[in-house]
Order: sequence, then C-alpha cells, then structure tokens
Amino acid sequence: MNYIELTVPDAMRNHGTMWSRWKNRGVPAYLLALVLTGFYILVYWFPEPLAPLASLLDPLAQLLRGSAADRWFLYGTVYTVAVLVMGVRMLLRYRTQRYHVYRTLTLMTVQLMMSYLIPALLARMGSKEFYFSYFWPLKPEYLFPSNISALVQSDNGLLMFMGFWTITMTVVATPVLTYFYGKRWYCSWVCGCGALAETAGDPFRQNSDKTLTAWKIERWMVHSVLASVVAVTGLIWWANVDPASPVAPYAQDANNVYGFLIGSVFSGVIGVGFYPLMGARVWCRFGCPMAAVLGLLQKYASRFRITTNGSQCISCGNCSTHCEMGIDVRAYAQRGEDIKRSSCVGCGVCATVCPRGVLKLENK
Repeated sequence: MNYIELTVPDAMRNHGTMWSRWKNRGVPAYLLALVLTGFYILVYWFPEPLAPLASLLDPLAQLLRGSAADRWFLYGTVYTVAVLVMGVRMLLRYRTQRYHVYRTLTLMTVQLMMSYLIPALLARMGSKEFYFSYFWPLKPEYLFPSNISALVQSDNGLLMFMGFWTITMTVVATPVLTYFYGKRWYCSWVCGCGALAETAGDPFRQNSDKTLTAWKIERWMVHSVLASVVAVTGLIWWANVDPASPVAPYAQDANNVYGFLIGSVFSGVIGVGFYPLMGARVWCRFGCPMAAVLGLLQKYASRFRITTNGSQCISCGNCSTHCEMGIDVRAYAQRGEDIKRSSCVGCGVCATVCPRGVLKLENK
C-alpha cells in the first residue's frame, strides 16, 4: 500500500473517498441528488419558480442574445458555469498529466464557445440557434427533413453551412474520427454531456456499478434508445416523403414521446440528477444514442484500445474503482487483454491512477 501511495501523484489520490458521505452515497449525496433532479424538473416542466433567478441574468442575456433571459438561458448559464468551475478543479487535480489538462481545457472551451456563446450570438443576429457540438443522433431533430432542407436550401450562407456541418459530422466525421481515436474524440473531448460528467461529475466516478448485471442492462438499454431514435427519424422522413402514409399521423407523436422520455427524463432528470448515486456517466452509459453509435464503431472498426501489461499488475483495483463507465478494468489487466469495450470513453483516468503503468491509451 505504501508503494501505491508513493507512485500515484498527490493530486490524484482519493484518500477517504469511500468514507465521504458526499461522494459515496451518504445522506448528503441523496440530498444533492434530490436538489439536482428538482432543478431539472423545474426547468423542464414548472419554470415559474425560476423566473426571478432568470431575471437576474437579463443584462447578460441582453448583451449576448439581445433579449430577456428565459429558463433555457438560465439553464445554459448554470450548466456552463458548472463546467468551468469544476473544470478548474480538474485542472488542479490532474495538473501533472498533460492529457487531462488538454482534455479538460478543450471541454471547457467547447462548452463555453460552441454550446453557450455562439448559439446566443446567433440568436442576437436573428439567425437560427444552433449548437455545433451536437448532431444526430444526440440531436435527432438536426437530421429531420424539415430542418435539413431549410438549412441546406437556404440563401443564407451561414444557415447553409449549418446544414452541411450537420450532414458532414454525422456521415463523414463520426466514422473517420472514431476509426482513428475511438469514441473518446467526442465523448471525452467535445460533448457537452461529457463535459459536465468529466468535471462536475468527477467526484462521483467511483459510484458507477461494475457488476455483470449492470453491464447487461447497459447494453440492452443504450441500444434500445439507439433503435428508438433511428425509428423516430425514419418515421419523420417517411411522413415527409409520403404524407398520405398511414404512419404519417404518428410520426410527430413518436418524436414527442421520445423527446419527453429520453430527451428530458432520461438525459436530464436521471442523467444528471443521479450523479451522486450512480456515477457521472449514467446517461452516457445507459441512454445516449450517440455513445451507442460510437461504441459500435469503436468495438468493430477502430484502431483505439487501452493496452495492458498484465505481468506488472498488482491487483490494487485503482483502475476499476475510477472507471466512470463501470468497466472492470482490473480483470482485463490481470488477463493481459487489451480493452476495446464499446462503452469505454477513453477518459484515461484508469491509466493515470495505475501505480505500475500497466495501462496505456493507444491508437494502433
């Protein structure tokens, strides 16, 4: 144990984490989960109590958007501040690791620029609000026929660029980048959901369930969500091509149901609200369709993997404990097997906390 403590940098030690009631499902953790879920419920369905808070942001909203602040501007501001503040914590915690420093700075920059400032400035310009860091299937409506045709066929060069950006990122960039870098290029470097999970959710990463049962549920759920978004997108396109089709009247209903159950309840209320209880990657692990697509590509058509040197493994369990995706990394390391699990987001923390240098992120 002394050897482990000496070889893991001080900033990354988790002394006392399992005894912390905040970080290991104690009463304060449940209260925090209640606050987070309550905030999301208010934002999505009962925004009236948030109006006084939103009004405090009116000067900032007028500056950025040219309009009064609403609940979504309040939510975006709180979300971005959380990523930036907790991102600073990440920079301090992993300050000796260049990979994590660059990754955290990138996440903070993408969230601030592409998911907060640019959409607000687009709205101020009278243009369509657009988030360049999201695309299908995480934002299914970005590939719906009405949106694509309105953007691609627009006389406005900016709107046309948005349309081609969506198509290019979905059809070209996703498979190419995933082939070279695995799903980490998006999940751990670009995605706003991942940005919050990697920063605000870092104190709770050890709470992810590593059991075989959880893995089975994860595979069933995340691929079910992917199948659902594919079906909804197909229905929308079918209804657009053949409005007289019997399925046309149900296309929008299916989209509404998906938006409520997956886009609101799962990704928001549960996905973030359950950080203190189930770890920070609840949505990414069990529900994100983008993670499912990238995971399939990573498993079957990617050069990325985490290589292991089993002869050096001392079975300390640091890697498995710190895995936010619930992967039993130690089991792979003990067998000397490379890790190419579809759920792995390539955050690299398992390799960072290993006292023997057993694990290494590679693009072979």
